[in-house]
Formats: sequence, structure tokens, C-alpha cells
Amino acid sequence: MKIEGAGRGVAPKAVTLRCPSCGKHGTFEKVDIQDIHVGSTWFGQRRCPNTDCHEHLFFIQDSGGLVATYPPQRIDFEKTGIPANVLQAFEEAITCHAIQCYVASAIMIRKTLEEICQDRSATGDNLKKRISALGSQIIIPKELLEGMDELRLFGNDAAHVEARVFREIGQDEINVSIEFAKEILKAVYQYEELLKKLKDLKAVSGKTNTT
Repeated sequence: MKIEGAGRGVAPKAVTLRCPSCGKHGTFEKVDIQDIHVGSTWFGQRRCPNTDCHEHLFFIQDSGGLVATYPPQRIDFEKTGIPANVLQAFEEAITCHAIQCYVASAIMIRKTLEEICQDRSATGDNLKKRISALGSQIIIPKELLEGMDELRLFGNDAAHVEARVFREIGQDEINVSIEFAKEILKAVYQYEELLKKLKDLKAVSGKTNTT
């Protein structure tokens, strides 16, 4: 949704954040709707300063800064090279985290692992075996491979009520899980491309530096 026009509302502080829609960071612009002031809390509307976006944003702010926004702010991550099915699953995990649906986020992180294994043709009759097969097919640090299995167990906890491995599925647990999943995506899909870019920067030469 786009909102056109200048704003007259006045808030105590500038509303500065990374846009939930386009991902660019900036100070959101005022719109033609007056802010509401209740005690020390302000409620209002702004729009993204990116002219290609102009996302409409509702915000709540107090003396300490932003309390909440809608759409909510989302964890950022590098999307380069990630296949569409894998990307869609992980973006759903990010969205669930943003709206504090932590159990749903854990399930979608597990789904992201499933999609990675399918994309890389890692076979097995359950996800644990597919993760093990993935480790024999691609070069990935063993710590990340172990982390994938921990995320598998975390997703199992989110989907079932019987056996519990983790004490809780809350914001802290999901924050760590998402950060770990981001590193897995980098290792599987982005390190190789990054190395290629680095090699492409080397001057073309018939000589090899062996020192």
C-alpha cells in the first residue's frame, strides 16, 4: 500500500527503522493523519521514504523509543543464491517470528531444513538421515551440521506434545535458531559464490603466486 502526500502529524521522536517491506533503513515520512498522544505514548502512521516502496506503517512509540510497528519489523538476511522453495520456507519462519508466533516459526525453520535437503538431493526415510546424507554431499562445517540436527529436534518439539528436548519455545530460542539457520544458508548457498567473486577480483595473469 502506498500513501501519497506530505504529513502534518508531530511525534516526539523521528520514526527510524528498517522498512518491513523493502528492507531499506531510513526515517519514515509523516502523512496527512495527526498522531495521537496518550500520556507518554504516541500512536501514528508513517510511510517508507523509499519512493519505490512507500510502505504504510502504523507505530507505537514512548519515551524509550519504538514499542511496536505494523507491519512488524523483520530479521534481515542475505537472500542471494537461495532457491525459491528454501527461501519461501525461511521467510515464513521470519514472518512468524516477527508476529511473535514462535512455535510456528520453529516449525518453519524445520521446514527450511527439509527444503535444503530436497534441493541438494539428500535422501533418507527421515530428516535426521537426510541431514546426515547432506553432510556427505556438500562441504559444510561439522558445527553447522550438528546445528541442523539441533534445529530438527527444536522443530520436532514445536510440532509434537509428547517428548520434549528443549525446555521452552520462545523468543530467545527462536532468535538463536534463526541466526543459526542463516549461517546454514550461507554455508550451503552463498560461500561458494562469495569465493567466486573474490577470485574474479584477481588480476588475469599466467603466473601463480606460490609465496
